[in-house]
Amino acid sequence: MDEHLIEFSEALRTVAKALRRAAEGKASAQAEAAEWKRRYELERTRNIQMEQKARMAEQFSAEKNGDIDCERVKNSDNQSMLQNESNEHSETGCMKHGIWSHEVLRDRESDSNSNADRNKIMRKASFKLSWWCNGENGDQHKHDIVSFERGNITTAERSSKQISLKWESDPQTVLILTKPNSVSVRILCVQMVRWLRERKKLNVYVEPRVKVELLAESSNFSYVQTWKDDSEISHLHMKVDLVITLGGDGTVLWAASMFKGPVPPIVPFSLGSLGFMTPFHSEHFKDCLDSVLRGPISITLRHRLLCRVVRDAAKNEYETEEPFLVLNEVTIDRGISSYLTNLECYCDNSFVTCVQGDGLILSTTSGSTAYSLAAGGSMVHPQVPGILFTPICPHSLSFRPLILPEHVTVRIMVPFNSRSPAWASFDGKDRKLLAAGDALLCSMAPWPVPTACQVDSTNDFLRSIHDGLHWNLRKTQSFDGPRDRDL
Repeated sequence: MDEHLIEFSEALRTVAKALRRAAEGKASAQAEAAEWKRRYELERTRNIQMEQKARMAEQFSAEKNGDIDCERVKNSDNQSMLQNESNEHSETGCMKHGIWSHEVLRDRESDSNSNADRNKIMRKASFKLSWWCNGENGDQHKHDIVSFERGNITTAERSSKQISLKWESDPQTVLILTKPNSVSVRILCVQMVRWLRERKKLNVYVEPRVKVELLAESSNFSYVQTWKDDSEISHLHMKVDLVITLGGDGTVLWAASMFKGPVPPIVPFSLGSLGFMTPFHSEHFKDCLDSVLRGPISITLRHRLLCRVVRDAAKNEYETEEPFLVLNEVTIDRGISSYLTNLECYCDNSFVTCVQGDGLILSTTSGSTAYSLAAGGSMVHPQVPGILFTPICPHSLSFRPLILPEHVTVRIMVPFNSRSPAWASFDGKDRKLLAAGDALLCSMAPWPVPTACQVDSTNDFLRSIHDGLHWNLRKTQSFDGPRDRDL
């Protein structure tokens, strides 16, 4: 009987190896298919851009020769605007230095004061990003990355160097997002809106809830603009030059979640209980905003994760639900189940491990000081490009956190032999059930969240962990104790 049991166990081990090889082969095929799709999309985008450039060159040549048809140019311009709006995710830019820009887009902005302003074409402020260096003789070489006119930032390759933002045209429109149910925030918002309008002559957008509060304060705030539905929110990045948040890190997360694509620069003011992304103080908001609007300023490009749920019933990997963009982390846990989670993890086409424990955290470097830190992960500078792989209470002493490179796609799958389903939450909300056979794909999103710095990204990060976490705070060792004898 013992011999039969040994033979049977060997057979089961062989079957397990075969199943694992099959799973790795499937993951490899899916990754290859995803890569071919990405190449196809890039080629398609490149062709569209070449057609647009050729059309613009043809119009310029005709205008230069003096034989252009005004009506034809008008129709062509309108058609080009529509194509740009429908392809707002198509990028042009500088692959060499890592930051891309979107095509120049134009947008008609309505104004209730006059019919003439309603037909005026508004242009967003343009700015330039460049590497930052310490003086002319600094060891960091300074060069321009890219210059563009719509304020839409997307990255192809990333760098951990300091980045500076310099306005090439004055900002025109500001969006203010506030923490709800706070009297101090409401008072500050009233003062800031009035100052931005009267002193800086800027157009001000607020949330519908905030506009109601402002109108209840005074009817003079009728100039404040807002939106009616979610479809208008999806076009905010085409109208807004700058976003101001009044609250804590949660308000910054809310601001980032509003933009499903490019994100305007964010100026976060600290009005919460604990903040790692809010370096500005509300007491000096006029001086801070003066400096930001005048420029140049240092910014931190905070990377986001693009997360997609693939159901077992899907015919292929592209039949996914609506993707999620997270600034902190995506968490896969066991929910209310008393059983350990059982998760198979893949990195591109390579098998990583099976997670057995309370769950798994896939975090950005900006979110390294949040849930990942509480679960034993390391604190990482927010501009270090990478994905943090942190287990939650693993049932193995050797299961330590990892930091994966930014270019990989992490695949988390609930195997069919799992005792219970898993739950995924995205920045602490929007929980999704992952049944057996379902998978979660996570990769680095091409649209970072640019946040303004008080000094620079490194100084702000170190100050935040010192002030927020009291990192390595202890009494200094007394100098009058025993000492080593002089040799």
